Amino acid sequence: MTVTTQTQSHPITRSGHVVIGVDTHKHLHVAAVLDPIGGILETLTIPTEAAGYRRLLDWAASFRQIIAFGIEGTGSYGTALASFVRRAGHKVVEVNRPDRRTRRLNGKSDTLDAENAARAVLTGYATAVPKSADGSVEMIRQLKIAHGTAVKARASAMVTLKSVLVHAPEQLRREVTGKTPVMLARHLAALRPKTLQTPGDASRHTLRSLARR
Repeated sequence: MTVTTQTQSHPITRSGHVVIGVDTHKHLHVAAVLDPIGGILETLTIPTEAAGYRRLLDWAASFRQIIAFGIEGTGSYGTALASFVRRAGHKVVEVNRPDRRTRRLNGKSDTLDAENAARAVLTGYATAVPKSADGSVEMIRQLKIAHGTAVKARASAMVTLKSVLVHAPEQLRREVTGKTPVMLARHLAALRPKTLQTPGDASRHTLRSLARR
């Protein structure tokens, strides 16, 4: 993957303190260095991997004192970078992505987005500290995602099962009358339809599949 650096001649007057703005994407991040006196000094494009993150830190350090990193998408594409930068001892500020309508009117530019991220931090417009993504809270969040999707899938399967059951053979409907959802699922999961020649056979196959799910 090609990594590019766009370099501008360093201004004669510099404060020695810089803010790094980063526009994040799935495969590439674009960073810009903003000096309070000299303005934008350089931009850098890196791949979204550890080697790219290390290069970004080394590159940023070459501009002397780093005030903070303003990173877009700290809850999505920028999560890994934000965690990497924080572990390296730098301050990370979460920057909101520009409104889509505004971006369309002004033209799409990753470099401009990175510059705006840096300016948002420098002017105090962006001040939120992103949540840590490497502690016990993040572990619980990940497990909760799996649990939540399983609960939703179970509820959806039960609704569909009851809908199919309305058109099932009368004998089968009598067998499950009054059963709790758990008992109903266990009963239908134990069905062993041997043929698939009638609508009743299809109902039993479908109910068994849904109940096992």
